[in-house]
Amino acid sequence: MRPAPAVLSLLLLLAASPAVPAQEAAEPAPPTQPQDAPAPADPAQDADAPVPADPSGSRIPLAEIQRYVAVYRAIKEAYVDPVDDRFLMQSAIEGLLMDLDPHSAYLDKAESDSFDEQTTGAYEGIGVELQQQQDRTLKVVAPIDGTPAARAGVLAGDVIVAIDGKPIAQVEGSEPLRGPAGSKVTITILREGRERPFDIEIQRETIRVTSVRSRMLEPGYGYVRLSTFQADTGADFRKHLDELQAKAGGRLRGLVLDLRSNPGGLLTAAVQVADELLDSGAIVSTRGRVPASDTRFDATAGDRLGGAPVVVLVDAGSASAAEVLAGALRDNGRARVVGSRTFGKGSVQTLLPLGNGDSVKLTTARYYTPSGRSIQASGIVPDVELQPDPKLTGSDAPATVAGTVSEAALPGHLRGDEEEDEGYRAGSPLPGDAPIAAALAELKRLAATAAVPGPRRD
Repeated sequence: MRPAPAVLSLLLLLAASPAVPAQEAAEPAPPTQPQDAPAPADPAQDADAPVPADPSGSRIPLAEIQRYVAVYRAIKEAYVDPVDDRFLMQSAIEGLLMDLDPHSAYLDKAESDSFDEQTTGAYEGIGVELQQQQDRTLKVVAPIDGTPAARAGVLAGDVIVAIDGKPIAQVEGSEPLRGPAGSKVTITILREGRERPFDIEIQRETIRVTSVRSRMLEPGYGYVRLSTFQADTGADFRKHLDELQAKAGGRLRGLVLDLRSNPGGLLTAAVQVADELLDSGAIVSTRGRVPASDTRFDATAGDRLGGAPVVVLVDAGSASAAEVLAGALRDNGRARVVGSRTFGKGSVQTLLPLGNGDSVKLTTARYYTPSGRSIQASGIVPDVELQPDPKLTGSDAPATVAGTVSEAALPGHLRGDEEEDEGYRAGSPLPGDAPIAAALAELKRLAATAAVPGPRRD
């Protein structure tokens, strides 16, 4: 596969905030001046001179700066208690990003350093992908496979309202669910279909995320589970695929690719996986305000499965890079999508490092599937729709009620092209083995169809 162009550090992260960064990997941006950063101010510009109108929007409006200084002085002089200058400045900086969209954020040095851990998939905590909401409660995007949160029964769409008995607003620290391995934490959860909040006690562990798992479902039919997209996911996928092919006697009859509750991760990793299953065609493109944000990834020759049918299994927790992969395979006619509508995160974030070790995570582009469609706030609708098992979700509510597990439900989200289409309904989490069985049944149907010879032409 061709190496990805290094024009921008692209990462597709499901959710992060200054308080709770998403537990996903990020590609570090180059140390040089970011191409999409505002131009530095002219040192010769008189600070008190009027600033002429600038259609590019690159100049800082003097009137707004003066308004900010007036508010700053009022707080310093009249607030009931003394306020530290650093606190006020930090709050102002975070405020610049807070209302842009749910995924742009200011990351301090500790939060920026955590991205290195996420790239390797090792940290201490409970193993859950979170999105902070405006009321500071934490929405679960997805529990990570094999982690304490997943084993304890935490589901995509759960809302954490308290930690160790304290409401979220009273919890201090930038990463409240992380802590030493072996320590315990109690989270209070609100779940669709249940009348009251309930507690779950979880023991923290060192989370070493294995992004790829595989097994044979039946002779000739393989199964690969991708739980996230890390730096080594592409290479691991290729290795697992080769092992499955060997077990099948050299060639699989078909593959179930499970992307349920996969919150995303590195865009380049998703591109690598797609390239292993495509012989040609576009994979994904990104478009932003500046040319450096416009990129396109294409498949290189060589389908590792030799055209054997593929079924992609998704649900409401499938987001970002997982949606890129599902969209690429379907738009190229390479796979059928089975499950529930995906999350609908179709934006690209760029990590811009600052000189003090902090970073700005800024939404810089939207991504588009090979057909040219943006899935922002609409997600991918499966070809075959499945319904959740109430026994596994702990809810007796119908699937139509579980409408909060989506990008469209996040306050301040970027508007999507198809967001207000008639009949829109958010997806649902699909835990358990029943969806795998349904995907396998669809895969066998595809394999049988592919095996039927067409009309002979002499």
